[in-house]
Amino acid sequence: MMLITGGARSGKSRFAEQVAEKRGGEVLYIATSVITDAEMAERIRYHQQQRPAHWHTFESYRDLGNIILEHQVQFPTIIIECITTLMTNLLFDIVGETSVEDMDFEAIEQHIFAQTTQLTKVAQQADSEVIIVTNEVGMGIVPDNLLARRFRDIAGRVNQQLAAAADDVYLIVSGIPVPVKTSE
Repeated sequence: MMLITGGARSGKSRFAEQVAEKRGGEVLYIATSVITDAEMAERIRYHQQQRPAHWHTFESYRDLGNIILEHQVQFPTIIIECITTLMTNLLFDIVGETSVEDMDFEAIEQHIFAQTTQLTKVAQQADSEVIIVTNEVGMGIVPDNLLARRFRDIAGRVNQQLAAAADDVYLIVSGIPVPVKTSE
């Protein structure tokens, strides 16, 4: 299992795709984004155009461990793009229209951790090389609102969980991969 992290537009996706291309063989790209507005639709379209046309795409953000189990024989490489978006979608599945003051952040974190724990366990044991992309959201200023601060905190803990389980971890800085943890 490989974890690729970095800031927004740092080149994380491009690096993950380069790693997958070097490995060769069939690639399954699990996209966790959902179209919520025109800007998100454009982001998704951009990422789709950047990927090789022969790669297979599966769009989902729930139960990714089961998706890996189902497809690991067919695809030697599986990319999950991206955990931070997965977390956002899981968060909004739970809270819906709930006001921030009424959100149960402990329950939200437990729900997200249940999903990422299942994903981590399967990814570690999978026949496929699983490449997970996530955003590093803790290196900037402290957000000015409760929801953003709680999200940043949960994302940090999820990223720690994934990094601890990964064989290889790369931080992408301005398009340059910096090895943080390697299995070699």
